[in-house]
Amino acid sequence: MRIRPRPLGLRARITLAFALGSLLLSVTLSTSTWAFTRQAQLNQREDSSIDRVLSNARPLRSTLLAGGTTNLSEYMVASLPTPANQVIAVRNGEGSGPDTASSSQRIVYEDIPPALRELVGSGSPGMMRYRHADEPVLAIGVPIPAADAEYYEVVSLLELERSFDVLAFWLTGASGLTTLAGAALGWWASRRTLLPLVDVGIAAEAIAGGRLDTRLESANDPDLAVLVSSFNEMAHALQERIERDARFASDVSHELRSPLMTLAASIEVLETRRDELPERSRAALDLLVHDVNRFQQLVADLLEISRFDSGAAHLELEPVLLAEFLDQAVRASTGASLPVIAGGEFDEVVVELDKRRMARVVANLIDNAAKYGGGATQLRLRSAGDDYVEFTVEDSGDGIPDVDRERIFERFSRGSSAGSRGTDSGTGLGLALVREHVRLHGGTVRVEDRPDGEPGGCFVVSLPVLDDEPDPDSDLSSATDPDQLPTLPIPHATTR
Repeated sequence: MRIRPRPLGLRARITLAFALGSLLLSVTLSTSTWAFTRQAQLNQREDSSIDRVLSNARPLRSTLLAGGTTNLSEYMVASLPTPANQVIAVRNGEGSGPDTASSSQRIVYEDIPPALRELVGSGSPGMMRYRHADEPVLAIGVPIPAADAEYYEVVSLLELERSFDVLAFWLTGASGLTTLAGAALGWWASRRTLLPLVDVGIAAEAIAGGRLDTRLESANDPDLAVLVSSFNEMAHALQERIERDARFASDVSHELRSPLMTLAASIEVLETRRDELPERSRAALDLLVHDVNRFQQLVADLLEISRFDSGAAHLELEPVLLAEFLDQAVRASTGASLPVIAGGEFDEVVVELDKRRMARVVANLIDNAAKYGGGATQLRLRSAGDDYVEFTVEDSGDGIPDVDRERIFERFSRGSSAGSRGTDSGTGLGLALVREHVRLHGGTVRVEDRPDGEPGGCFVVSLPVLDDEPDPDSDLSSATDPDQLPTLPIPHATTR
């Protein structure tokens, strides 16, 4: 598979654009500055060198024409002291070849490029930059036709080259600093530019969390006013729709309770005369009892869901010893001895719970395991860091596919295998209620594989722990008294 790179965020792209723009601008300016400075310095050095060569060639011409010297080396040593430059003089002789002289043996006549020697020998002055012994030099030659001679000076450019290297180093450093400054400016500009979008994100997150009355403040910027107005209108329309749907579900549920109570009372009357009914009527009565019970549970769950949607669900929190509470909640919900496994380190773990809601969570998870997981095998307490504690409900079923592990907490969802459960009596709201109850407590619920590697599912509920140590004089034990736990009706129709 071809893995596509993760796209950069908008802030990162703005920062990168500023950085690249600064880099391009600084590199262009630095390159132009370096090239201009280099050319200007070389031109200045060439002009000054040409003037010096011409001024030195005149007395040499006069001396040669006057016959004042027969030895070029003596003349150069005596009359043309140029310690900074290499001086070479050539006088064409007859028979034995040209008479050449050099101010030192570092560069001799034969070291001058042939092209320059040929040009000057033809009677034209010239100059050439080249490298000699890995050193940049400038060679300038002028002919002296009247004396049948040539005069050269070789100027070292090593100092200029070092100056250019230093200049390039500082310009490169300046380009780097400019790029960093551009990136910092881009980050600041992106932060300022995207600040309204941050507010939009915070408002959207608040709306997603249930605060449907969240709105953006009006903006003075005309470009942002349209965004703010559109967002607020969308939030208002969403709030009205959700509230309308919640009111509809609540109204329907309330309206259904009265006929359901009548049906339930009629069924109880029929139940008292069950023995007088024929066999087929008793079978029909059993089906009617089952469906009415399921209908009653559905209405109760819909009423509870409508409270969450309307924001009317509130917690009645009180500190409890979690291990004792879970043990009593298991007994109250199943009447069976489902093992509750908790180490000694959990004996003093205190959490703030709404006992009715959390007992409902435990009952729904156990009932879900009974319906679809082959029955719950154990409830286990385990640590989840310093601030959270988790309890798990494991079952012995086939497990839950990864694709269904989020979907099963949605309303009226039974997972991808629901079609094969012909005897399913669930309403599809049990696990949705579990998630809502846990969320109100500031916790989370998820599904994972069993930690022992055996087949089955493992529902994990994570709850925040109180920071304070339990007070030995407080009445925490009474908080887990079985008589104080809510009386749970027939098993809730929790579904996957």
